[in-house]
Amino acid sequence: MRKGFTLIELLVVIAIIGILSSVVLASLNTARNKGADAAIKENINNARAQAEIFYDASSNSYSGVCAAPTSATPGGIATMKAGAISAGGTAYCTDSTTAWAMSSSLKSDTTHWYCVDNTGRSVLESASVASTATICP
Repeated sequence: MRKGFTLIELLVVIAIIGILSSVVLASLNTARNKGADAAIKENINNARAQAEIFYDASSNSYSGVCAAPTSATPGGIATMKAGAISAGGTAYCTDSTTAWAMSSSLKSDTTHWYCVDNTGRSVLESASVASTATICP
């Protein structure tokens, strides 16, 4: 009588391990996308505080808040927009002298957009947010 496993038993164990690993990898991919969504939302939420600092430094005007910062116009929220894009979203930022809004698509569901604006509103929209909007719908 020989000790050990048969070929069938080994193949069954390998198949079970393969099935379990595919389930775990699928769960990790979902978690990775949710993490990217959280990064997008955090970058856009941080933009609100930075925009208010820009507003105070620019003689009470939001004009230029979406532009990249320079030595002449410090601040701006272009880096927050870039952070949302690098996390996998498509970001828009629009400003005028009295208002601004920033929105980005989410990575896990590109049909949903996260939007913040100067009124303090932050919403998750199920439709695309216009690239020219200065207020969240």
